[in-house]
Amino acid sequence: MSRSPRASSRSGTPPHEATTVERGSFCTARCTCGWSGHARRSRDLARTDAAIHVATQTAKS
Repeated sequence: MSRSPRASSRSGTPPHEATTVERGSFCTARCTCGWSGHARRSRDLARTDAAIHVATQTAKS
């Protein structure tokens, strides 16, 4: 399981912390906010999904 850096939050909501979860031959990015990415065969693509989600949510804060 891989963790992305924690995003700081200015609005008082919990930071987004994305991880990857493996199920069989698939890997999925998931976040503490409840978001989950597409099931991928590539771990690198799942990590990229997680990083994009955290960066996008951090930019919105």
